[in-house]
Amino acid sequence: MRILAIDIGGTAIKSAIANEKGEITELKEHATNAKEGGPAVMKTALEIAHSYQDFECIGISTTGQVDSKRGVIVYANENVPHYTGTNVKKLFEDEFHVLTCVENDVNCAAVGETHYGAGRGLHDLLCITYGTGVGGAIVINRQIYGGAHGLAGEFGHLITHPNGRQCGCGQHGCYEQYASTTALVREARKVDPSLYNGRLIFEEWHKGNTAIRMIVDDWIDEIVFGLVTLVHIFNPNGIILGGGILSEPYIENEINKRIYKRVMQSYSDFRVVKAELKNTAGLLGASVIVFKKYLLIHLLDLW
Repeated sequence: MRILAIDIGGTAIKSAIANEKGEITELKEHATNAKEGGPAVMKTALEIAHSYQDFECIGISTTGQVDSKRGVIVYANENVPHYTGTNVKKLFEDEFHVLTCVENDVNCAAVGETHYGAGRGLHDLLCITYGTGVGGAIVINRQIYGGAHGLAGEFGHLITHPNGRQCGCGQHGCYEQYASTTALVREARKVDPSLYNGRLIFEEWHKGNTAIRMIVDDWIDEIVFGLVTLVHIFNPNGIILGGGILSEPYIENEINKRIYKRVMQSYSDFRVVKAELKNTAGLLGASVIVFKKYLLIHLLDLW
């Protein structure tokens, strides 16, 4: 079966043809040009879709909070202006007349990892990404748990520091203000303003820069504080960690050393692993979601 999968991120729009076996072909990547706004991003995404032929359904992974039942962007921040309220599902179904499913990008990545990546064999897991912010997804019995309105999993807005730093959401002390890569960079630049990304920070770390090593260790503690809370809420059997900075082995090793010391013993039967699929996780997850919906519709028709 030919499934068109599209992953709309803040920087790039990735697209490919996927099948029910998790195989990807015809992989393409285009600039999102997110600052041009939601209508321009949709125009680009539709043009990309027109470059493919003979697909039977469309799965879309996208930045922003998504009402997956309606395929509507419930909220997107100013990284993509005028994206809030966009009915992505309707735009694509009106254009191509095939079933289209739309889901949040972290949820799609979690589905991809559950079926084809680090979550194989796990039934109840959390998927958490550390980057500009902190994104999250909840998988229960190998299905995304969206809550009442499909918006569950906003782990970045756990309050870990009451009366702490102001967050873009309007609250103070949110997890992502302390545990995101952005938070790490902010602290590192107080020591050296030239350290404007995670790669440069870890170059200094590998040189043995004592101040940077202390900042990194404090940052890992912030990650673990949030994870301990989530473990005690969800009791998962796996936590999948994503984000480019997680490629540093020291981070994964330290998280694993520290987290088991802080959770109650009765909750300790879980494992923390890095995401495996990297740039294809969202595409694969979107393809799984729409394929399952396609099968359900056609089985009901047959019945």
